[in-house]
Amino acid sequence: MKALALNATLKTSDKQSSTKKLLSYVETELHPFGVETEHVLLTDFTIASGVSSDEGGDDQWPELRQKIVEADIILIGTPIWLGQPSSVCKRALERMDAFLSEADDRNRMPSYGRVAAVVVVGNEDGAHHVSAELFQALNDVGFTLPANAVTYWVGEAMQSTNFIDLDEIPEAVVTATRLLAANCVHLAACLRDEPYPGFT
Repeated sequence: MKALALNATLKTSDKQSSTKKLLSYVETELHPFGVETEHVLLTDFTIASGVSSDEGGDDQWPELRQKIVEADIILIGTPIWLGQPSSVCKRALERMDAFLSEADDRNRMPSYGRVAAVVVVGNEDGAHHVSAELFQALNDVGFTLPANAVTYWVGEAMQSTNFIDLDEIPEAVVTATRLLAANCVHLAACLRDEPYPGFT
């Protein structure tokens, strides 16, 4: 089983981020289930604006799309900025909108049978709002969400502490992450054995 972690931090690869820390922890919790993981930093890629699978030119989305459709589990990690998912996260979701017009002869999108979950970090409020936005978007483009499909951490309002600054991961985050990992693996296995039938 394969999981693809899409890191939508605004930071470049030469910088550490809270999004990477929590997303990597989710990957660690998937490994005991025999899941192979790949961590992709979206800012390392040129992702053109648009809603097709290939916008031409130097667009590198086709490479990322291939990774997505080859994975069993998709993790999307985003920081909270201005109470919203990052612009990088939104652009990736906009590109997945192409799945709506790429259904097979049984009306199944390329994302069908793939499980998605969400990882959110911030030092203010907004984790529930951001996860709700991402849940709707991911479901709209064909992904299946398991129970407890989010893990998150938000710091105290009006303060500057970030998840990356913590010496230990809080127990509530540990529990949420382990539930997310176990439920993603279970649901992905179910969908592998019993794919969506679609309809004609």
